[in-house]
Amino acid sequence: MSIDRPSGPFRVGERVQLTGPKGRLHTITLREDGEMHTHHGVLKHTELIGRPDGSVVANSGGHEYLALRPLLRDFVMSMPRGAAIVYPKDAAHIVSQADIFPGAVVVEAGVGSGALSLWLLRATGQAGRLVSFERRADFADVARANVETYLGGVPENWEVVVGDLAADLPTTVAPASVDRVVLDMLAPWECIDVVADALTPGGVVLCYVATATQLSRVAEYIRATGLFTDPEASETMVRGWHVEGLAVRPDHRMVAHTGFLIWTRRLAPGAVAPEQKRRASKSSYGDEDVELWTPGAVGDRQITDKNLRKRVREAQRAAEGARQAATPDAPTSDAAEAGI
Repeated sequence: MSIDRPSGPFRVGERVQLTGPKGRLHTITLREDGEMHTHHGVLKHTELIGRPDGSVVANSGGHEYLALRPLLRDFVMSMPRGAAIVYPKDAAHIVSQADIFPGAVVVEAGVGSGALSLWLLRATGQAGRLVSFERRADFADVARANVETYLGGVPENWEVVVGDLAADLPTTVAPASVDRVVLDMLAPWECIDVVADALTPGGVVLCYVATATQLSRVAEYIRATGLFTDPEASETMVRGWHVEGLAVRPDHRMVAHTGFLIWTRRLAPGAVAPEQKRRASKSSYGDEDVELWTPGAVGDRQITDKNLRKRVREAQRAAEGARQAATPDAPTSDAAEAGI
């Protein structure tokens, strides 16, 4: 199935991003009887349905809103979340540093809320294949619904495996058949050995970690295997600028640290990388240092079951709207009609 981003007039079931008088953003899913209520007035969805992308409409109070289909970066920042997302600035860096290309076979873990999955699906294209691993079935449900909402369907070249990467990767892909692996998890070093078996020689593994202790441990584990090139690491910080006439200055807020990226490439079987000459530094470590590297020590943020169930329902309602937009004559499910 070929899934294309929609164009042309706004349709029922589509998500639309509205920018209000003071720059405030509202993201809505269009319904025939839908209304957006704010303290400025009411905007009926019928005022938007049938209009072209980039239209300006007024609500009952005369306040104007700019209506646009959300870009992928807009969508991932406003979509329902089961787990924390990979920010667009990091997703762009991941696609670049891991060299995700059209037609690539890519493995990711964990899938979380599906934000990175959307970027990877776009980069690999219809000729590629993405296999996403997620330990929690409820997170996988949110991710599937978010991907379906944005793309209008579930791509045939995307497989979501609910399970543990270390245990299930060898039975999911053939040895030396994967071009790229992206690990967004608490303890990526636990999966490096099976990833090495799955990667083709020269393939890239990239880990996204939140803390310096995680970064240190995964780097040392990669070096200890002798199966990869010397890893490289970086972080990305984005600072916006206010540009209005002669008032040109940095924004008061910026998206600073969100995570570290560390990447390396698979050596050919039997190859030994040339020894790297380094200046003397504290490169040795003991048991007390390893204790600081444990998953419990680096921290694991949890979402409550009640909150997660709410996010699952939100994501599934949005996916139902996307299916309706893609096939206007399709019957709407009872759950979607009831708003549950």
